[in-house]
Amino acid sequence: MLRSVLLYTALVLGANAASAADVDWDAAKAGLPKLVQSSDPAPVGTTEFTDPDGGTHSLADYQGQIVLLNFWATWCAPCREEMPALDELQTELGGDDFQVVTIATGRNAVPKIHDFFDEVGVTSLPILLDPRQQLAREMGVVGLPVSVLIDRDGNEIARLMGDDDWASDPAKELIRQLSAP
Repeated sequence: MLRSVLLYTALVLGANAASAADVDWDAAKAGLPKLVQSSDPAPVGTTEFTDPDGGTHSLADYQGQIVLLNFWATWCAPCREEMPALDELQTELGGDDFQVVTIATGRNAVPKIHDFFDEVGVTSLPILLDPRQQLAREMGVVGLPVSVLIDRDGNEIARLMGDDDWASDPAKELIRQLSAP
């Protein structure tokens, strides 16, 4: 019995490693030059964040999915440039295997978030809040925007500081590779 458990565990770990090996990180970095792959993927923060209705959430809610976590704010000019691309990525590839999770960190009034989304044409992204920047601090966010790629096991596998074109072909291909079974 113990042998079976060890064999099964080894197969599962090997399958996860094989999936990570199938990602063409060089091509991803060529298209997203500010993307930095984690040399030692570590678990993401556990601090809860909220939605406009006061519901609480955590990154553990997305376990089993690939997540592109984006920290942003309504006053952030690069966020304004990047948000439509994140929306397009979610619209095209979001589903059971992948989610774009946008978290407004710091003081961002919900009506201002709605105005921001209306102004830049965002229709597919969630409104999630980290008003005291607790999750952002736990995850080492020091500027905005910051995007963090999270694997199915809840580990940070890459980070991009600043804005980029998440609707580009290299970005979409990266997400497809990460989401592949």
